[in-house]
Amino acid sequence: MSRQSAHHHQPDLYAIARQTMIDAGFEPDFNQAVLEEVGAVSAGARDLAAAANVRDLRELLWSSIDNTTSRDLDQVEYAERLPSGDIRLLIGIADVDAFVSKSSAIDKHAEQNCTSVYTGVKTFAMLPEELSTDLTSLVPNEDRRVIVTEMVVGSDGSVKTSDIYPAKLRNRAKLSYEIIGDWLDGKSPVPEVVKSVAGLEAQLKLQQQAAQALGELRKEHGAIELETIQATPVVDESGRVVELEVTEQNAARDLIADFMIAANVAMAEFLEDKGGPLLRRVVRTPKYWSRIVEMAAEVGEQLPATPDSRALAEFLQRRKAADPIHFPDLSLAVVKSLGPGEYEVQMPGEEGEGHFGLAVDDYSHSTAPNRRFADLVTQRLVKAAMTNQSPPYEGNELKEIARRCTERGDAARKVQRKMRKVAAALLLRNQIGKKFDAIVTGVSEKGTYARIISPPVDGRVMRGEQGLRVGDKTLVRLLSTDPERGFIDFARA
Repeated sequence: MSRQSAHHHQPDLYAIARQTMIDAGFEPDFNQAVLEEVGAVSAGARDLAAAANVRDLRELLWSSIDNTTSRDLDQVEYAERLPSGDIRLLIGIADVDAFVSKSSAIDKHAEQNCTSVYTGVKTFAMLPEELSTDLTSLVPNEDRRVIVTEMVVGSDGSVKTSDIYPAKLRNRAKLSYEIIGDWLDGKSPVPEVVKSVAGLEAQLKLQQQAAQALGELRKEHGAIELETIQATPVVDESGRVVELEVTEQNAARDLIADFMIAANVAMAEFLEDKGGPLLRRVVRTPKYWSRIVEMAAEVGEQLPATPDSRALAEFLQRRKAADPIHFPDLSLAVVKSLGPGEYEVQMPGEEGEGHFGLAVDDYSHSTAPNRRFADLVTQRLVKAAMTNQSPPYEGNELKEIARRCTERGDAARKVQRKMRKVAAALLLRNQIGKKFDAIVTGVSEKGTYARIISPPVDGRVMRGEQGLRVGDKTLVRLLSTDPERGFIDFARA
């Protein structure tokens, strides 16, 4: 099929997404054994929330903040001021292991895919929706089982004490990043959803105070702040792409990110203290630091010859203030130079590598067991450690899980990137010949690439690309689109 003939029919986005999943080695559908098991789990699951042998924290004012459309709610938060002036912070994580037993059919499917894949067109959930959006989701006004990470946070952002234990709770308010973010950033008045729950306004303000303290201390230690452009396709009821929605960073996203990082560190330290194996999430000291040094030199800045996360963090802060338009592209280039995160196993007595980007030594993934298999595995390790039982996984078994979770995470990002390109090509396919302002985002032997400003779409510059450099502003004309392959071609105008 020629690129132009792709204009004569409406591609089935759902079919493309499903086939892209299959091509990437995912199982997009649940087999019969999983479906039968879900029915059995659902029949007896309601009694689990009523268990008496866990702490009852249902009276606390718990709330969740997530995407507006999210139904697979993994975490809820609560904070209170202590007489010392410190803040007692509680983070509740859905107890998925209570419903999904190791080596069950559901568990084997989760281990096969390792992650939920969010394509914008369809969410291919790691767990069946009867679990991920209901029984194991911390939906509002329902009793739910959780694993709580409790921390005492000082005014300087230090975590003075931490504890981990099972509990049951009730989410009082399902909140969204957009609405809460606008309010916390001072762009809108107190939202009605906050006003409608007594005490929630003060509760969220206290949570923000704790999060800011945690975040500021990480920055002092050299945590890196990046800002890449993430555009999600918005699809109408007929399956037509109507826009690309850009995710905006805001105070609500910062709050949850700071809390999840703190909880993940606490989980890792807990397992290490207990002398058990640990499935760590690491970003290694970058191999391509020299490229980052070159990028700094191109804008008149100097970075040390050896990797230094604090120096990099300070450089990025300065560039964001000096050139906010190009900062997402600089961020993307730094991300590529840092290299991808990966999972590794730390056995008792071993020293592990830390997380260069977050400037922390101990880090796990534990806060999204509905969405990531690594988090479900960590939850099982933590529950065994809490009761002084032997780890549920052998060392070699954990190492294979770490390898697979790393590989499947990379595959999921490729699926999501492909579907963003498909959606972008569909959005633009009736605008052949139109001119757009653009920024050059990549120049290599493979080709020259540019991102148009609005909508935020990437494509290859096929004509007139000679002399263009990364960061250059230019005018491009749309030559062609191939939605089914996700190809978009420009010419320099």
